[in-house]
Amino acid sequence: MTEFRPGGFQMIPPVIKNLIIVNVLVFLAQITFGRSNPFFIENLFALHDLHSVYFKPHQLITYLFLHGGWDHLIFNMFALWMFGSILENVWGAKRFLIFYVLCGLGSAVAHLAVLYAEMSPVMDAFHSMPTDQQQEILYSPEFRVNEATLGASGAVFGCLAAFGYLFPNSLIYLYFFVPIKAKWFVLIYAGMELFLGVRNSAGDNVAHWAHLGGAVVGLILVYIWNKKDRRNFY
Repeated sequence: MTEFRPGGFQMIPPVIKNLIIVNVLVFLAQITFGRSNPFFIENLFALHDLHSVYFKPHQLITYLFLHGGWDHLIFNMFALWMFGSILENVWGAKRFLIFYVLCGLGSAVAHLAVLYAEMSPVMDAFHSMPTDQQQEILYSPEFRVNEATLGASGAVFGCLAAFGYLFPNSLIYLYFFVPIKAKWFVLIYAGMELFLGVRNSAGDNVAHWAHLGGAVVGLILVYIWNKKDRRNFY
């Protein structure tokens, strides 16, 4: 049985290293420019609902590099290194970068599809308002359709799903002490995300469907790429 334990950061492959650097630099820019206008960068680069006046196509990529706090950034970057570094070492830099971007895109599309359905009643109510009231709230950050989605979690979930598929019997150590096979970890985590996504509790600001979208795209890609070498499981 192959065991997987996180090693040191000296084992970071080039794409993972550069993704971490870019994410940290962008977050520092968020902090710096956010002092005078906290929504400036998010309005431009975070992912917005298709109904929102702030939505732009480039956000399907740029949202991956923004984060909501140090804890959000550190957790995502640690998980990216933990699972993505193995994948990059197996696939090489070019294929891993393609994989990461496609998982991020899949995550964004899944989130936008669910969000579009959820926000349709809000837009129906918006269109029933007087014109002057519509103009008053159209650009407001308090308007629900203008809420931003940001973070690398969807692409990271793609990495987690691919790791669980390629290395199903590898051991992941929860809190560095509790061993669990990768396949069970992925299934349990995905089940929790599905349950929470369907439940859609009030006050839950986690994009569960974005996580699942990234995981599904990751599984599809690794399944297609691994078709010619079905014995490559660990």
